Amino acid sequence: MSVPPPRRSNGLILLTLAFGFVMAMLDVTAVNVALSDIALDLAIPLTGLVWVVDGYTLTFAALLLAGGALADRYGPKTVYQGGLGIFLLGSVLCGAAPDGHFLTAARLLQGAGAALFMPSSLSLLTHSFDDDKVRTRMLGAWSALVGVAGASGPLIGGILVHQFGWRSVFWVNVPLGLLAIVMAQLLLAAPARQPRALSLLSHALGVLALAGLSFVLIEGPVLGWLSPGVLAAGTLTAASALLLLRRERRGSHPLLPRALFDSSSFGAANGVGFLINFCVFGQLFLLSLFLQQAGGADALQSGLRLLPMMAAYTVGNFMAGSIAARHGTRRPMLLGLLVGAGMALLLMALRPATPYVLLALGTAVMNVAIGIAIPAMTATVMRVAGKQHANSAAAALNANRQIGALVGVALMGSILHMVQDWSLRLPLAYATIAAAYALAASLVYRHVRVPTAAAV
Repeated sequence: MSVPPPRRSNGLILLTLAFGFVMAMLDVTAVNVALSDIALDLAIPLTGLVWVVDGYTLTFAALLLAGGALADRYGPKTVYQGGLGIFLLGSVLCGAAPDGHFLTAARLLQGAGAALFMPSSLSLLTHSFDDDKVRTRMLGAWSALVGVAGASGPLIGGILVHQFGWRSVFWVNVPLGLLAIVMAQLLLAAPARQPRALSLLSHALGVLALAGLSFVLIEGPVLGWLSPGVLAAGTLTAASALLLLRRERRGSHPLLPRALFDSSSFGAANGVGFLINFCVFGQLFLLSLFLQQAGGADALQSGLRLLPMMAAYTVGNFMAGSIAARHGTRRPMLLGLLVGAGMALLLMALRPATPYVLLALGTAVMNVAIGIAIPAMTATVMRVAGKQHANSAAAALNANRQIGALVGVALMGSILHMVQDWSLRLPLAYATIAAAYALAASLVYRHVRVPTAAAV
C-alpha cells in the first residue's frame, strides 16, 4: 500500500530520501580512492580507470532530464524505487566484475539508476512536507547530509578498501539500497502523476553526444587524435549536438522551457555549474592518483589526506548563507571563483616533494571559496527560473554539473596519459583548473545580473 500511515517521523522520511543521494555521492567520491587497487587487481590501464569513473557520470548526466520527466509521468515514488533497484543491480555487478570492461558496463547501469532516483527524491521531499518552514528545514538537513557524504566519501572508501578490498565499495550499497526501498514503501506517499511529453529522440541525442565526447577525450591520447575511431566519435558528437540544438529551438516539446533562456543569467550560472564540477571532480581524480602513485599512500591514507580538502567544501557551504544574506549572491559567487582561480595558480608550484600540509592548506582554502560560490550559483539559477520552471531549471543545473564532472575527469585523464612526470602533471593540471575558474568568474561578471539594489 503506497499511502503512508497517518503519523510519520520527519527524520525517517528525510533519511529515506537521503539514502539514494548519499549512496550516489559516496560512489562518486569513494571509488576514486579505490582506483589504484582496482587497476592492480583487474590490470586496468589509466584510460580504463577514467572509464570506470566517467562511465557512471556519463549515464547519470545524460539521463537526468529523462529521470525528471519519468518521475512526472509515472509518479516520483515509483521512479525513485525503480532507480534504487537499478542502482543496486549495477552495484552487485560492479562488486562481481571480473574485468575492466564488465566493471565499466556495470558503472553505466549504476549511473542510469542514479539518474532516475535523484530528481524524484527532491520531488518526494517537497511533497512530504506541506508546511513551508518544515520543508525548508528538511531541505537544509538534506543538503547537509549530502555535503557530509561527499566530504567523507574518500575516507569511507579508504576504510572499506583497506579492510575489505575495493569490491566492498560497491557491496555496501546493497543493504543500504534494500533498506531505502522498503522504507520508501512504508513511509512515503505516492504523489499524483503529472503526465508530460517525453521526447525520446532528444534524450537519445543527448546520450550520443556525451558518449561521443567521452570517447574522444578518453581515447584520443591513446588511439591518436586523428585516428578513425576518434574522428568518428567526434563527428557523432558534433552531429548529435547540432540536431539536439535544432530540436530544442524548433520542437514543440523542448527538454527545457525556452523562457528560461530569456535571461542571460540562467545560461551563465549553468556554465558556472559546469566549470565548478569540471574542476572539483577533475581535481579529486587527480589528487587520488597523485597521493597513491607519487605519495606512496594506500587507500586508507589517501582517504584521510583527502578528508580535510573535501570537508572544506562543506565549510564553505555553511558560510554561504550568512554571506549571501549580507551581500547577495553575485558578489560571493564572483569572489569565490576568483579566489579559486588564484589558489589554483599558486598550487601550480606543487611538486611530488612538496610537504602534504602545503597541498592540504592550499586546496582547502580554494575549496572553501568554491563552497561559498556553489549555493550562490544554485540560488541564481532558481531565482531566474521562478516557481513555474523550478523543476526544469534544477534538472538542467544538475545535468550540466554532471557533464562538467564527466569532462573534468576525462581531461585530467588525458593530461595524465600525455605527461608521465608528476612534476609536470601537477602544474599543467592546476593551470587548467585556474583557467576554468577564471572563465567561470568572467561569466558571472559579464552575465549574472543583480535583481535588486540591495543585493549588489
